[in-house]
Amino acid sequence: MKVDGGIGELSNAVSGAERAEAAGYDAVWSAETSHDPFMPLLLAAEHTERIELGTGIAVAFARNPMTLAQTAYDLQKFSEGRFLLGLGSQIKPHITKRFSMEWSHPAPRMREMVLAIRAIWDCWNNDTKLDFRGDFYTHTLMTPFFNPGPNPHGDAKIFIAGVGPLMTQVAGEVCDGFLVHGFTTESYLREVTLPALEAGMAKSGRRRDDFQISFPAFVVTGSNEDEMTKAADATRRQIAFYGSTPAYRGVLEHHGWGELGTELNTLSKQGKWVEMGTLVDDEILDTFAVVAEPSRVAAGLKSRFGDVVDRLSFYAAYAVDPDTWVPVIEELRAD
Repeated sequence: MKVDGGIGELSNAVSGAERAEAAGYDAVWSAETSHDPFMPLLLAAEHTERIELGTGIAVAFARNPMTLAQTAYDLQKFSEGRFLLGLGSQIKPHITKRFSMEWSHPAPRMREMVLAIRAIWDCWNNDTKLDFRGDFYTHTLMTPFFNPGPNPHGDAKIFIAGVGPLMTQVAGEVCDGFLVHGFTTESYLREVTLPALEAGMAKSGRRRDDFQISFPAFVVTGSNEDEMTKAADATRRQIAFYGSTPAYRGVLEHHGWGELGTELNTLSKQGKWVEMGTLVDDEILDTFAVVAEPSRVAAGLKSRFGDVVDRLSFYAAYAVDPDTWVPVIEELRAD
């Protein structure tokens, strides 16, 4: 199993990537939250030799296939084949109100975006005519001046993120991997996510061996009771935040907690973030998170996900000493 970490903004990208490589992580992912997700990876590529470098995620619908194809091409070349293009759809309000971009049919649009990116890369790598015509994207012009030529390190792997079965099926059909959302339980992963991925793979004749599932698992840990309590409270609030999003309600409904989603959504509109966390009881916390002292974290993760996922990362919604994860990484990678 591969174990991945993360890096932050430009100011700490180099030190974060160097520490991650020294600690034994297999990859670092850069998220698009309040900063650009691509630029830190350029610095990370320059200052590391082994680890893979991925966007987890870049907002796909804030961009277009040509810009994504070009940025991924450059990072793949500069990193000597270590780049992973991780894309996510975001939700409609962010796409239309924050990015001022179009939103419609997210799963079919994402499928077409990935296919368009691959068509552009095929044009550059194999000198084929660029003639992609879809329902959402059309790319029919590529002159020599704008063609970078074949990438000596091949195409970057493409991952997409999702929660619902439609987007998940798209990942299985056209991508190299799937970024499982942190707001996922073992039961939902096995009973909803995996069947959707397998259905997508069956449509395109792909094999599970050629596909990677990456999961950021909630972990609640600490060296004493006070640290454990603080970690649990922070994780409850993060679970509540995700649970308030209507797009993720299916995970709660899978466990019979649909009404909790309604209540959390109402409180979120009132800005009652602390109160929201109190609604996440011990049963819900234990369902979403591995709650264990540091020496037992790896065993807890392996027992839940060891036969399901190919890459794991630690979702800690609280401050934690980075050295805490070093023995956990070693134990997870041992198998």
